[in-house]
Amino acid sequence: LIMSPAMWKWTCLVSHLLLSTTVSPLSRQQPPHPKRPFITFTGEKAEGNFNHLVVDERTGHIYLGAVNRIYKLSSDLKVLVTHETGPDDDNPKCYPPRIVQTCNEPLTPTNNINKMLLIDYKENRLIACGSLYQGICKLLRLDDLFKLGEPFHKKEHYLSGVNESGSVFGVIVSYSNMDDKLFIATAVDGKPEYFPTISSRKLTKNSEADGMFAYVFHDEFVASMIKIPSDTFTIIPDFDIYYIYGFSSGNFVYFLTLQPEMISPPGSTTKEQVYTSKLVRLCKEDTAFNSYVEVPIGCEKNGVEYRLLQAAYLSKAGAILARSLGVGPEDDILFTVFSKGQKRKMKSLDESALCIFVLKKINDRIKDRLQSCYRGEGTLDLAWLKVKDIPCSSALLTIDDNFCGLDMNAPLGVSSMVRGLPIFTEDGDRMTSVIAYVYKNHSLAFVGTKSGKLKK
Repeated sequence: LIMSPAMWKWTCLVSHLLLSTTVSPLSRQQPPHPKRPFITFTGEKAEGNFNHLVVDERTGHIYLGAVNRIYKLSSDLKVLVTHETGPDDDNPKCYPPRIVQTCNEPLTPTNNINKMLLIDYKENRLIACGSLYQGICKLLRLDDLFKLGEPFHKKEHYLSGVNESGSVFGVIVSYSNMDDKLFIATAVDGKPEYFPTISSRKLTKNSEADGMFAYVFHDEFVASMIKIPSDTFTIIPDFDIYYIYGFSSGNFVYFLTLQPEMISPPGSTTKEQVYTSKLVRLCKEDTAFNSYVEVPIGCEKNGVEYRLLQAAYLSKAGAILARSLGVGPEDDILFTVFSKGQKRKMKSLDESALCIFVLKKINDRIKDRLQSCYRGEGTLDLAWLKVKDIPCSSALLTIDDNFCGLDMNAPLGVSSMVRGLPIFTEDGDRMTSVIAYVYKNHSLAFVGTKSGKLKK
């Protein structure tokens, strides 16, 4: 199969940037393959790693989030515009941020690490969220990166105090006749009282509007958010939910996560901490978040368990893959990369697997779980909410494919794992990123590895 030069360029660039935190300096210095030259872009040395990248599907322009910079690049990686985002005087202990009220903590020049980069096509703007000031965002005009707004006066404007670039994931839900929504998922770094782990926010047409990033709904008892209870941290002191990927499909928004759990190994009386990969699903129109369901996902091949999610990408099945899976060519397929085991999140083993999931089959498992719970069977089974022993309540109603929950039996966990189909394994050079698309009825996947190699 032959790719167009433009597609090859995006593939190389995306893989290169996704791998920028794991590629060794030696591998970066290797010359490009003489038969397939790479187009490259190198930022200023003082900036450190690139963090995020988005491509405008209408123009081909590339927006690159770096430390203290946002770049706009042409399709051949020439710099068109640069927007400076830092450094500035800050202290991560200042809550609210010192730009809102005086902070008694010592302030030092602090880098602004780009944590989220999204194109808001409807309003022709870029949403660029950084690590400064507990995670505030700028709204930048796509044409020239002019700052349209930078909300920071309310607590809803501080998205996350975590400084890692991969700690926030956002999904925009767009409407033709009303303001869009922004679903935000973030690690909370031990501060559940400050930050919800998932929330839906208003994306107002006016970038300087008072309601920008306000919760879609919020009253004394209910809000468009999920907060981790403080009690959870007494059981697992370093508990957090790490968001690897997010997307929307049909009537739902999905996030793929990695989170710690305490389990009792077979034959043992003591518990140990492991990590479980889970898919989280919410209805787009659920303002009270009663539709929150999470289901564990993983992969197995030849008796080897691959349970630590590294990366994911949503694509279509394509005619050829669809036939072998027994689905339609336009059905959504999740391409996922897992590393071996489930114990060491920060030091994943090099053995890894590329696995695929049919999204409809995951949804069918969720529907089965909802139906059984509303028949009064089992418990809510959501370990991090400390409600795993609360029984499901019975209710006479029909649970169809688009059921969005009631103010009962929620949030809900699925106990049995959905297993993906392993299609490729790598034992020595851990896979760390993946993208996929359909080309002439074939499903193609591109995988980036720990050492900086690109596999097609």
